[in-house]
Amino acid sequence: MCGFCGEFRFDGAPADVTAVARMNATLESRGPDGQGVWSSGALAFGHRRLRIIDLSERGAQPMADPELGLTAVFNGCIYNYKELRDELQAAGYRFFSTSDTEVILKGYHHWGRDCVSRFNGMFAFAVHERDSGTLVLGRDRLGIKPLYVSSGPDRLRFASTLPALLAGGGVDTSLDMVALHHYMTFHSVVPAPRTILKGVSKLPPATVRTVQADGSFEDHVYWNPSFTRDTPKDPREWPGAILESLRAAVDIRMVADVPVGVLLSGGLDSSLIVGLLAEAGQQGLETFSIGFHSAGGESGDEYEYSDLVAKHFGTTHHKIHIGDDRLLPALHGAVGAMSEPMVSHDCVAFYLLSQEVSKHVKVVQSGQGADEVLGGYSWYPPLAGVPRGKAAEVYAAQFFDRPHAELAEQLSPAYLDRDHSMEFVREHFAQPGAEEALDAALRLDTTVMLVDDPVKRVDNMTMAFGLEARTPFLDYRLVELAASCPPELKIAQGGKGVLKDAARGIVPDAVIDRTKGYFPVPVIRHLSGPYLDLVQEALTAPEAKARGLFRPEYTDRLLADPSGNRTTLGASALWQLALLELWLQNHGV
Repeated sequence: MCGFCGEFRFDGAPADVTAVARMNATLESRGPDGQGVWSSGALAFGHRRLRIIDLSERGAQPMADPELGLTAVFNGCIYNYKELRDELQAAGYRFFSTSDTEVILKGYHHWGRDCVSRFNGMFAFAVHERDSGTLVLGRDRLGIKPLYVSSGPDRLRFASTLPALLAGGGVDTSLDMVALHHYMTFHSVVPAPRTILKGVSKLPPATVRTVQADGSFEDHVYWNPSFTRDTPKDPREWPGAILESLRAAVDIRMVADVPVGVLLSGGLDSSLIVGLLAEAGQQGLETFSIGFHSAGGESGDEYEYSDLVAKHFGTTHHKIHIGDDRLLPALHGAVGAMSEPMVSHDCVAFYLLSQEVSKHVKVVQSGQGADEVLGGYSWYPPLAGVPRGKAAEVYAAQFFDRPHAELAEQLSPAYLDRDHSMEFVREHFAQPGAEEALDAALRLDTTVMLVDDPVKRVDNMTMAFGLEARTPFLDYRLVELAASCPPELKIAQGGKGVLKDAARGIVPDAVIDRTKGYFPVPVIRHLSGPYLDLVQEALTAPEAKARGLFRPEYTDRLLADPSGNRTTLGASALWQLALLELWLQNHGV
């Protein structure tokens, strides 16, 4: 895990080490166990370390290998690093540490940019070649680890978080009109490379960017699942195949030199992870769940099911209940931890959960990604059997927060542009492969929505407390397998049918057959009292008025009826507006 940053100059000037040090300071929560800044001519690296593998100083970063002429910084974990290390040693490489960072250095030297195809893990990295002056940036297949970039004519800066780039200075903080449209329409998902700010972009997932000393660069996309059925199976074989792949993914994510726990929501996904670990003989497994007070007639916890699973598998279970006295202050902390505005109310749940979990363990496994990969969401069944040519429109009707015509009544004219979200979805659905409408929707959600909503949420909130979250449902081998599974098997039984069949006999039936749940934070879904006051203050602050994002009559209407205005999927329209302003104000934009 960890966080890193850097600057690469193209104008012959030395890198601004002071700016890199400022950027690095903002990453402390991602790496509380150590820090380092390294510079050589046009390049400077900063790194904050979370010790998970090779706890000695030999694993510290930035990591230089003078013999190979390479220096690297890295965030994440290469789960198969031991196997790759053995292979590289057989090829004649000598290692000075037992870290996965050094495997990236040697692997890059041996295989070049294609090294990423051999990595099974979550990662973002930067490697600098001393002799050529080339800088190489890479990101894992599913974008589990973030990498933000700010470019100019004279330099390139990069960091694990967007606020780190802001701390470096010199960033164009005007709003990106396309990203704003996505935020308001595409369920707050802003696909890479855009962010809400014009001056900051994201390296897309599954991408290696090679930057030459003069600033020219080339992007290489090394993974793109097809969502087609190349090797048809008997339908009865799919649950076993999925289970075998998930079992391997859970097992490999136990690699660490520190204990590994599990975030246990009480849903099928996290419960099955616990079950597979118990099946494998894990002793003393620590599990964690969170709950809040009820509001608006909605329960604030799922303890019934998490308690059931913890008792069934004999885990050391931590039940964390959050009172209102902690929730309101935590909202500010969660917004501050967001690299981009993230409207999902469970951000604050993950934030508070991570705060408590980090007191017990440094690494957890989590069930994120199962719904996108294995068809668990409510908007998938309406796409079944839809003609391929109409798929984009049906998807948008199910998933978009509002149609473009409504946005014209909500955004101020200065911020209103074309229907960018519909254009993006149509373009994505038109790509080759994914012959069925449902396959195309699952492909979009797995490669885009998942990356810039649930995955980003988990990374930002856990790393706010130096907690590493590992997501076995996003093992690329499992994702590839699931992509080739017939979609009707995924949406069966109310969603994730193939996973439910796989879980029978491992997880209690009461968990498998329960109604789908989520991380409930009722007071955000039903704004009132001090939470409504917070929202009103954000939307009427001088900064908000000066910005003028929303039509005043629309804002007034939402404030007059806080719970009465919902997006297509039932989220609070008022919270969506307020969260954007809260984020912009929190980060001084």
